[in-house]
Amino acid sequence: MPSKSYPFVPYQPDTFPEQEMLERAHQYYTFMDRRRSVRDFSDRPVPRGVIEQVLLAASTAPSGAHKQPWTFCVVSNPDLKSQIREAAEKEEYESYQHRMSPEWLEDLAPLGTDWNKPFLEVAPWLIVVFKKAYDLKPDGTKRNNYYVSESVGLACGFLISAIHHAGLVTLTHTPSPMNFLTKLLGRPDNERPFLLLPVGYPADEVQVPDLRRKPLDEVSEWYT
Repeated sequence: MPSKSYPFVPYQPDTFPEQEMLERAHQYYTFMDRRRSVRDFSDRPVPRGVIEQVLLAASTAPSGAHKQPWTFCVVSNPDLKSQIREAAEKEEYESYQHRMSPEWLEDLAPLGTDWNKPFLEVAPWLIVVFKKAYDLKPDGTKRNNYYVSESVGLACGFLISAIHHAGLVTLTHTPSPMNFLTKLLGRPDNERPFLLLPVGYPADEVQVPDLRRKPLDEVSEWYT
């Protein structure tokens, strides 16, 4: 039996008439369909309070046993951003030159990406998401976390949505390997780097690939 339990309280979710529900669902879809990954950022400042709020939104994500196994490391220090860029570009260069398969490079070619990552210095904020493989008790012993990657992935999805909702842009950046982030940010042994998100305003006259998302019939199967 558990040693403690959460108090249970009444839950009163917002519900809507069917037509309004459909309209709201469609409005959210069209809003999110305008979200794009952006690689050209403005250096225009973004208030810290905005970043705090999107992180709070991310932390509303569900997690295994409500362990919330994530840490959001937020970087605005220019020197530290430069160090992150230098280390990330070193790994990216190796990936593009030696690690990625020809098929992978072929799939990336239409996006116009390469190992250069200037956005790591230009964007006013970098959010480095770490997953907690386990928690540490006050005495230093380990306490398990559950469904860690799934939980942190959900929180990152919430975070990206919140960033878009705030009128900002971001990019999912995953230099591989990412162990340099653990060292540069002085993270403990129970944390692993998961995702790096530059956050800010898009550069003036920014351009993105003219992509088309898969239609519903290609991403769903219905069992009625």
